Amino acid sequence: METERREPRSRRARGGGQARTLCVLGLILSAVIAAAGGSRAADLEYQRVPDVIYHKKGGVALTLDVFRPAKQTGIGILFMVSGGWVSNHNNINIGFIRKLLERGQTVFAVVHGSQPKYTIPEIVQDVDRATRFVRHHAATFGVDPQRLGIAGGSAGGHLSLTQGARGKAGSPEAKDPIDREPSQVQAVACFFPPTDFLNYGSAGENAVRGQTLRAFHHVFGAKSDSAADAEAAARDCSPITYVTKTMPPTLIVHGDADKLVPLQQSEVFVARLKDVGVEHKLVVMPGKAHGWPTLSDDVSLLADWFDQHLKQ
Repeated sequence: METERREPRSRRARGGGQARTLCVLGLILSAVIAAAGGSRAADLEYQRVPDVIYHKKGGVALTLDVFRPAKQTGIGILFMVSGGWVSNHNNINIGFIRKLLERGQTVFAVVHGSQPKYTIPEIVQDVDRATRFVRHHAATFGVDPQRLGIAGGSAGGHLSLTQGARGKAGSPEAKDPIDREPSQVQAVACFFPPTDFLNYGSAGENAVRGQTLRAFHHVFGAKSDSAADAEAAARDCSPITYVTKTMPPTLIVHGDADKLVPLQQSEVFVARLKDVGVEHKLVVMPGKAHGWPTLSDDVSLLADWFDQHLKQ
């Protein structure tokens, strides 16, 4: 397992009581991205195509914004606009994705169906659809359909890892031509993702145990609020459940002082990648919590990873 520590390591935040904090991930990450990204884009040449409809769900249009840099390299990045599995078009921040655009990487800012209306499995379906949509229209957007990456932070990181692990072949007989496209991505890079809800912070620490069960069974899409159904649903929603040797190269960046999503979540995930022989890297940010003011600068680590694995 390749692990990089950016500077001397500080004391790591431990697990315990982590489940109670999941509900605030969206609020905190959205605030961090807004502060970190700013509006520094005046000197960056790009074209923005807003509100491209990639799916209609329950009478609601799901959209993505396309950011095309002046000099495209053919690399396409699906960026998950997601915190706490809540997605809002207003949280698309050009400052936060600037490092990707500077490399010539075309960014697709994906807005998905949100909690509490939609469960995580339903949101995963949105991401899968968005990936097929981008691949189907790759020529229109100026990207190579075989050079797609996916990125996000927190819940967006969870969705990125899930898509990396669960991407599927297309259905040749599908009536909708978009559904004939495969939904695999060729690289994953993300920040501080939840990866294993049944071992959250430490082995055996169940993120849906006790009082948390009532709060989270609907998040995971459990059939009922029984312990067995909730745990089965939490397992199904954990990206680590689906890791195989076919997963694409994966980078995770995580702070060792994160009390909302403990570093352990990334450690166990990359350990699983090592077990099955998938190329991976974990960058540990000492003293950093769940996001930090200079987070947008560290998007350069994601851009490096995509350049390394998606350039021709």
